[in-house]
Amino acid sequence: MSVHIVILAAGQGTRMKSKLPKVLHPLAGTPLVQHVVDTAQQLGGDITLVVGHGAEAVKAQFAEQPVRFVTQAEQLGTGHAVAQALPCIKDDQRVLILYADVPLIEANALLPLLSGERAEGLTLFTASLNDPTGYGRVVREHNAITAIVEQKDATPEQLRIKEINTGIMSVPGQWLQQALPRLDNSNAQQEYYLTDLVAMAVADGLVVNGVEADDLIATQGVNNRVQLAALEREYQRRRVESLMLQGVTVIDPARLDLRGTVTTGTDNVIDVNVILDNVSLGSNVTIGANCIIRHSHIADGAVILDNTLIEESHVGPNANVGPFARLRPGTALAAKAKVGNFVEIKKSQIGEGAKVNHLTYVGDATVGAGANIGAGTITCNYDGVNKYRTRIGDGAFIGSNSTLIAPVSIGDGGYVGAGSVISKDAPAQQLTLARAKQLTLAKWQRPTKKDA
Repeated sequence: MSVHIVILAAGQGTRMKSKLPKVLHPLAGTPLVQHVVDTAQQLGGDITLVVGHGAEAVKAQFAEQPVRFVTQAEQLGTGHAVAQALPCIKDDQRVLILYADVPLIEANALLPLLSGERAEGLTLFTASLNDPTGYGRVVREHNAITAIVEQKDATPEQLRIKEINTGIMSVPGQWLQQALPRLDNSNAQQEYYLTDLVAMAVADGLVVNGVEADDLIATQGVNNRVQLAALEREYQRRRVESLMLQGVTVIDPARLDLRGTVTTGTDNVIDVNVILDNVSLGSNVTIGANCIIRHSHIADGAVILDNTLIEESHVGPNANVGPFARLRPGTALAAKAKVGNFVEIKKSQIGEGAKVNHLTYVGDATVGAGANIGAGTITCNYDGVNKYRTRIGDGAFIGSNSTLIAPVSIGDGGYVGAGSVISKDAPAQQLTLARAKQLTLAKWQRPTKKDA
């Protein structure tokens, strides 16, 4: 039996106090709904997203992903929401219903809801809470599930029940097609409750199963920013713990944030207040405090010193970057290259062992192996309309406070004198100077202040 996963993402989320649809608020840099879709994709099968509030923005998030959309124009309850997906559901499919604001649920936890022995019945994902206030209660008779009663509709006796409904359930597609049109809204909220399917299934002779969640936090949803922040911390705690178990030393686990995919080797050390966003780390990497690294690879033995920003770049083996350095997109450092403090590199290749030590801008350039670029040097790569490249040969030496006006090349082993403005190619193995002649005026007198 194939699986069809319906994800409810139509709610407005008024308690978020935001113009952004609730399901697009980020957790670890990724929208809530994307976390749930990622989990659904691990399970396989068809995916239908029920959208409503902010529908176009939600659709845009999945423009290049195999997700089908249906619209719930009016939010009339969870049963009404799932009913919008009925035209997409085949009779021979097992339907799994998830929620776009429950981001920590994992595929392995959901597999029992789809197992063979439960394929013909309705299966609920339940949890037991010490304080179940606000949740629908799971009503049992002789241990068999007979109904779900919402908080506002529950009797005093039912309110004492600790087992709650997480909202997640799986049902046979053929039965769902027949059951959803029979729901009514005769309840305190005047909504079509998906949970009413339980009593309906019992009446129809369907077996109702319960799978109790081992991970209570993973079943929690987001209704406001306080809950979102709590789940963010839990998500980060779990991911950082996983990183440490892979052989990474994290100086303070509460001050490392991981976003997207982060892979790592062993014996890495990460200091405090670091953000890693879609990063791959080799082994024996050191990352100092207050660093942000996005969409980049840091190779074995590299050292990233404090307060460094790296984006869409490659840092080679045993390279050294920072402190207070910035590698912009398109930067590639070869092995043992050094980029020092207050240096900005953009869309450039820095050769093996080359040094760009301090107070320098290198943009749209190729720097050869063993080259040394002095402090205050800049490549003038932009004429206001077009970008041009600078080429600095192997072993070249660029004196401090030099300006290289692209397109220009410095030959292998070429020397550029400090303070030069280079607008023509400089030959290999020679000293090139381009600065005004120094003069001393023997009869010069210091200016004096005129009397008022």
